[in-house]
Amino acid sequence: MYLVTMLGNLLIILTIISDSHLHTPMYFFLSNLSFVDIGFTSTTVPKMLVNIQAQRKDISYIGCFTQLYFFITFALLDGLLLTVMAYDRFVAICHPLHYMVIMNPHLCVLLVLMCWFTAVSLYYGTSLGVYFSSAVTHSSHKSSIASVMYTVVTPMLNPFIYSLRNKDLKGALGRLLHHAASCLSWVTGLRTK
Repeated sequence: MYLVTMLGNLLIILTIISDSHLHTPMYFFLSNLSFVDIGFTSTTVPKMLVNIQAQRKDISYIGCFTQLYFFITFALLDGLLLTVMAYDRFVAICHPLHYMVIMNPHLCVLLVLMCWFTAVSLYYGTSLGVYFSSAVTHSSHKSSIASVMYTVVTPMLNPFIYSLRNKDLKGALGRLLHHAASCLSWVTGLRTK
């Protein structure tokens, strides 16, 4: 699941960067969401995989503090970017003739930068629920399942939910993969000669 999350989100970022038709506010926000999902998942999953492999459950105080800091930061960013994306779609639907004026590049960058700063995140409810429920009931199995749901499954599904249902992105992804396959066959052809 971690590899699918990483590859899916990296593929979205590369596709959006490589296709000039996708240099619009919606895809700018989507590429930022993919970047944040990579960071969000990478704050906890590698340590979790090491712990599973080593059959250990400990973490240093500094490691815990650092992990928690980045976890909360990326969780906030995820929620805020989803809010900004909702605003972008609101403007596109309700004010289509003024869309390019309202959602100019300066505003898009400003909105993404604002996401990096002190607001409410969509993940607070889930994450607080996990920590409060673990304090009340000592069921580590239920806490583990809930933790995996919001730290691994949601970021893994975001590429599919927000992009693969989109015709423009699917077309750009097809062109990117075709170009990569052409380059790969050209390089392998040179090696065989």
